Amino acid sequence: MSSLKLLAWLAPALPLLVAAPALAQDASAEGEPQLDVQRVYTPLSAERFDQMIPKHPGYLGALAPENLAKPRPKPPFEVTGTWFIDLREGFLKFLFGPPYPKFGPEGRQALREYAEAQREGRTYRDVIGQCYPPGMPMIMTRVWPHAFIQLPTAIYMISGFNNSVRTIFLDGRQPSDPDLVVPSYNGESIGTWEGDTLVVRSKYFEPDNHYIDYGIPIDDNFEMVERIRLLEDGKVMEITYIMTDPTKWEGEWTSTKRFLRADYTDINESQCITGYNANLPGTDLGNATAEARGQSDVEGVREGE
Repeated sequence: MSSLKLLAWLAPALPLLVAAPALAQDASAEGEPQLDVQRVYTPLSAERFDQMIPKHPGYLGALAPENLAKPRPKPPFEVTGTWFIDLREGFLKFLFGPPYPKFGPEGRQALREYAEAQREGRTYRDVIGQCYPPGMPMIMTRVWPHAFIQLPTAIYMISGFNNSVRTIFLDGRQPSDPDLVVPSYNGESIGTWEGDTLVVRSKYFEPDNHYIDYGIPIDDNFEMVERIRLLEDGKVMEITYIMTDPTKWEGEWTSTKRFLRADYTDINESQCITGYNANLPGTDLGNATAEARGQSDVEGVREGE
């Protein structure tokens, strides 16, 4: 091919060849060029949009102005505030037993397996360390404060541990249809006033990786009644937990806890991130990484020292 023919053949590509170094230089200085993003929006019909909003079958939400404005008797007490589990008698007061009810096979097995794991220095059913929600009732005894916000229609509880949210409905509603309700780790809770006591009945719990104390399992028959009182001029909140699960234990499992007002603290954002648990020796992941670092279960103490 002659030089002229070669030049004519290359001519259409020459602008690209000449521009290429400039583009490469721009990319190295500025990074990849930004894409021009364009979107086409398709309007939703009023019916379709209305279907997207979750609704109760025939009754108002707890925060609906019309519901809040309904006339109601003045409640016997107000729990709005920040509360912290009373552990002054000892850290293990966060547990709900002993005494324990008579467990079925799974509960008895859990007691044996936990004792064995403790002797061997292993964790047992460390689902909270894997970022499963603690759920009720264990969320109440995590060593984090809890904010209670009381309105005429509901009490909203926000835990400092994982920012767990629980609602106790006070607006007179009935439990949800069991065929429609979505189980949750805190369950569905409905409160009524009985004299100077708030009685809260909860059910529809999610049982998957949901345990009480050191690995006692529950199932979808688990229900709980809380009897809540304020003591000592409102500085102490006493909660008696009455728990039943006919497939897991016999009769009622009862435990009473006290919580103290904590007026000099707030609830901040808190998320469970599994990778961070490598720094917590009490978790499965933390124990594994501590062993790899040659550390014992006690932070800062190395094997052989």
